[in-house]
Amino acid sequence: MRHQEQVTDAFGQTAANYLTSHVHATGKDLQTLAKCVARTPHAVVLDMGCGAGHASFAVAPHAASVVAYDLARPMLATVASAAIDRGFGNIVTKQGAAESLPFDDGSFDWVISRLSAHHWHDVPQALAEARRVLKPGGHALFIDIAGADHPLLDTHLQAVEVLRDGSHIRDYRADEWLALFERAGFAAKVRERWRMPLEFDAWVTRMRTPALRVSAIRSLWENAPDEVRQYFAVQPDGSFELDALMIEAR
Repeated sequence: MRHQEQVTDAFGQTAANYLTSHVHATGKDLQTLAKCVARTPHAVVLDMGCGAGHASFAVAPHAASVVAYDLARPMLATVASAAIDRGFGNIVTKQGAAESLPFDDGSFDWVISRLSAHHWHDVPQALAEARRVLKPGGHALFIDIAGADHPLLDTHLQAVEVLRDGSHIRDYRADEWLALFERAGFAAKVRERWRMPLEFDAWVTRMRTPALRVSAIRSLWENAPDEVRQYFAVQPDGSFELDALMIEAR
């Protein structure tokens, strides 16, 4: 199975779980997205890798229109249904890959993305596409799990991520994100960093992680060096904390 098919399969089966996920449906970062988009009157917004649509729902009250864009059609069906339920008539859905946006140059005031880019096959190409479809002076706001600065920590982070979800590619460090944005022609900065607590059972259940892989993750955490367990605040039940970041670019 090719990677894009893996992404579609994984998230097609779990769309409803992500709509009701507390981690995805809440957070101050959603409030920040809303406030930023509200600065632009009648904003036209693209939500890249929209997942279950929480970023789209956050900005919709402050935008003229929002395109919720994702590779997985079942995710888009979930977004479309939830948008109707929530009274957001200005949200439309569109299917496709982040690396090939089916929109004209200069179509959007804002391009946003939340907890999606670590699945993208070619982030440099996706950011080049984001820049292409932004209007002159347009803005981007990206939120994702952050890679760890120390290789020991980063190796364990990427390992548990791919064990939990085979479609995972990479959690990028802050310096990697800034370099990627700048290479695509953006002026970028880290706007915020924070810690994201994850309850282990909910984390693996949401993704329908197979039991063998769940056991492997538990084993990896249990046998990790002390400094790894301390950094990620690993608990006896396997729950832990990740770093998240927000990149603002224009």
